[in-house]
Amino acid sequence: MDDITRNWKVLVGLLPGDWRQVAKDSGAVARLRGFETVESLLRCLLLHVGCGYSLRETAVRVGAAGLAQVSDVTLMNRLRQAEHWLQQMCLALLRERGLRLEHGLAGRNVRVLDGTHVKEPGKTGTQWRIHYSLQLPSLACDYFAITPVKGKGTHEKLDRFRAKPGELLLGDRGFCRATDIAAVRAQGADVLVRFGSISMVVYRDDGERFDWLTAVRSITQAGQIREWPVWIEPEPGKGRLQGRLCVIRKSEEAIQRSQRQLRRRRQLKKHKTRRATLDSAAYVVVFTTLPAAEATAAQVLDCYRLRWQIELVFKRLKTMVALGHVPKYDEQSSRAWLYGKLLVALLSQKLTRLGTTFSPWGYCLPQNLHTESLA
Repeated sequence: MDDITRNWKVLVGLLPGDWRQVAKDSGAVARLRGFETVESLLRCLLLHVGCGYSLRETAVRVGAAGLAQVSDVTLMNRLRQAEHWLQQMCLALLRERGLRLEHGLAGRNVRVLDGTHVKEPGKTGTQWRIHYSLQLPSLACDYFAITPVKGKGTHEKLDRFRAKPGELLLGDRGFCRATDIAAVRAQGADVLVRFGSISMVVYRDDGERFDWLTAVRSITQAGQIREWPVWIEPEPGKGRLQGRLCVIRKSEEAIQRSQRQLRRRRQLKKHKTRRATLDSAAYVVVFTTLPAAEATAAQVLDCYRLRWQIELVFKRLKTMVALGHVPKYDEQSSRAWLYGKLLVALLSQKLTRLGTTFSPWGYCLPQNLHTESLA
């Protein structure tokens, strides 16, 4: 058995136990035309999404390796058909990690919004920005768009995502803009975003600007949660929009880690780190339009934690996995490509976790193993 075959067997061992059955149930392998087995199909798809090869290059490589004799068009169709298969495997691996995607807000359709940059291979590889929305707890991708990284209408914004009444949209600081939040509220939906003090001003009931940093400094215990009612003014003189700031203090370890990252970034830019900036790194502050009667501050922060967990997977994906060629003209294949990337990232993380238990003989010794001395 050569090294490539052995490595593939290790990778297959990391997959959810029912991955073959899920392939059949999802319709990904209704017909195996051009592929001998379900494994050979998955291997070809992961070669495309995991290594960043174009469909044409992937077809040539799998043909040379004897995995399949297929065209790039056939691979594209297989990628489309594999969307729900890849999605279900991602969900299973996330649950394996103990991540529960149930949000605990009865009657709410919760959507995680995010955007990320992609640079295709080569010195002159095109840069793109991917915009997507994932529903919780199904992780179903209900929006996927690809734009250039520069130009009008290419940045992250809430009004890119059409909302339905009763939905809750979760986003990071890039989505924290008063006009965008107002647009979502006008559609009958609510917003929960990481608060960006530079991008949005909040006010007290008396109309004075709310000094949020002074307020949150009163939270001195790790894990302590507080909230403050505030309002924003999307457009001067056109009315208020009510909301809340929900805040939790980080652990001391998390605070030190965040402050080190801040100092490092500021040093690279040759800027001095302000005391206020370091103090703000001790807290997670989110803004939401959810009424207090519907969700406590703890529920709001727990909801944001789910979004953050998913974002961490994608952050790791960008550092570990070559993003490669993005399908730019077909929505279904683009969604499948996204799930494929997520699957590769989750498998990489699982392999890293299990690496601590690897041994030269290939298995863990039982805790109660009796050993005999020859002395």
